[in-house]
Amino acid sequence: MHGEESLLQDIGLSIIFATVLSHIARVLKQPLILGYIIGGAMLGKEMGFELVTNEASIELISEIGLILLLFIIGLEINLAELAKMGKAMFTLGILQFTLSVAFVYSVFPFFGLSIGSEKFDLLYIAVALSLSSTLIVVKLLQDKVEINTLSGKLTVGVLVFQDIWAILFMGVQPNLNNPEILKILTSVGIIVLLIAFSFSVSRYVLAKLYKACASSPELILLTSIMWCFFVCGIAGKVGLSKEMGALVAGMSIAAFPYGADVISKLIGIRDFFVTLFFVALGLKVPLPSLEVIGLSAAIITLMLFVRMITIAPVIIKLNKGVRNGFLTALNLAQISEFSLVILALGAGFEHITPKLQAVILTSTIIASVLSTYIIMYNHNIAATFERLLARVGISDQAEESGKDDKSGHGGHGGHGDGMVRDIIVLGYFRIARAFVEYLEDLSPSLIKRIIIADYNPAFKEELTNKGFLWAYADLAHPDSLSHIGLHDASMVICTISDSFLKGTNNNRLLSTLSKLAPNAKIILTSDEPGEAKKLVADGAQKVIIPGVITGEFLYDYISRGMRNNERVV
Repeated sequence: MHGEESLLQDIGLSIIFATVLSHIARVLKQPLILGYIIGGAMLGKEMGFELVTNEASIELISEIGLILLLFIIGLEINLAELAKMGKAMFTLGILQFTLSVAFVYSVFPFFGLSIGSEKFDLLYIAVALSLSSTLIVVKLLQDKVEINTLSGKLTVGVLVFQDIWAILFMGVQPNLNNPEILKILTSVGIIVLLIAFSFSVSRYVLAKLYKACASSPELILLTSIMWCFFVCGIAGKVGLSKEMGALVAGMSIAAFPYGADVISKLIGIRDFFVTLFFVALGLKVPLPSLEVIGLSAAIITLMLFVRMITIAPVIIKLNKGVRNGFLTALNLAQISEFSLVILALGAGFEHITPKLQAVILTSTIIASVLSTYIIMYNHNIAATFERLLARVGISDQAEESGKDDKSGHGGHGGHGDGMVRDIIVLGYFRIARAFVEYLEDLSPSLIKRIIIADYNPAFKEELTNKGFLWAYADLAHPDSLSHIGLHDASMVICTISDSFLKGTNNNRLLSTLSKLAPNAKIILTSDEPGEAKKLVADGAQKVIIPGVITGEFLYDYISRGMRNNERVV
């Protein structure tokens, strides 16, 4: 019982300190992550009050959060969509990692630092500095509503490739001590078998389970989490890391329309555990010495330089623009949580020294905080670099964002069919069904501009056959809406009134849509004229009132009939 009470107390203190410090950070207009880390440092024995006595328990909980995080990252890696990114994205994804590893591995020894002299230190440093933080980048870009800009898409594309590179490295990691070709090929073969197994089960078993419980989002969520931990267990049994199992589990269901819903429902759970993850990082922060600070400063400087020389020139060469090149490089200017996982595994295999692990950890924490400011002011910084290059004759020749969207890489502009889909209908209910039938008869060309987003996949085939694009969305969970490409929509229509909406209402929906679709005309539905006026006052372009429309129709119909009868008489 004492251990359980200690665990409960430690978790409670971690949440309290993280919350209080993050509120202070918010008031001071600082990144919330800074509050989490400082909260952890204040709880620890190195720099704080020694209030947390059971760091192992916090580590365990943060590891669960990391597994859920990697599962969500896997859900974002849709291999079918990855294949549609085009040669430019593949070129960038391949060159960024390989050039970064080669440069760091070759240059780092000349720094003359007191780390990197052991057998595998250089390799781990090179890999660690070549990976960026998906957690920080995606969160901050979503907060800035830049995830669907061209630079945002390039950033996410690079992150996806980095995750794949990390998976490959984790596969060969156990055999670095005995780097025999046969053992390495065996590890790669096990990864391939795990992926094949996971995708096969997803296609023939999970697909049927999802279809059977389509009307129960909670069951979809539980099934997905079960699948995550099941594959993690298999990965552990066959000699792979549980983190890799989480990634593969996510990838194996990413092709299904339920992936966005699973992400939206895991966000809250994940954020709880991820908060503890950063608190745990804070607990580990050693009392800073001049040597550690100096080494960390050198590591971070090298990482920033490597990002600039391996990302911006490639993007400029691919004609995606000078500013987009620097924006993408700046967005990726941090060290990944994945790097900490790889280093932790490396320490377990006795590949690296504890000193190296401590320095990279400190560098990761400092870079995470620094990166939030870099992304916050990324446009100002990129504009400065752009002006400097303009002086030597290198100007911005970026392709238009819309043209890039049509290539099928992310956003509503692609969606894999080459059409620009800028009108989004939320919910396929009575009014939307009538609207679809009306379009079929009178305006078939308009169909090619419309996405219909609904939670029930039973309508997908019907709508696809008619030329519409169907997307999964649960209106009660705003995060699921961010995955259907709202940022550049010209019009967003919700045809469901509050009487039929579950878990939300049109007023909350309007607030969400205003952030996710800042340039769109928003049309909503209400049962009450008074509520309709309020929605218009709050920013809705138009509000449909079914009762009023029905009343007008009945009046016109009856009046017309009476006039016709008078003429007959």
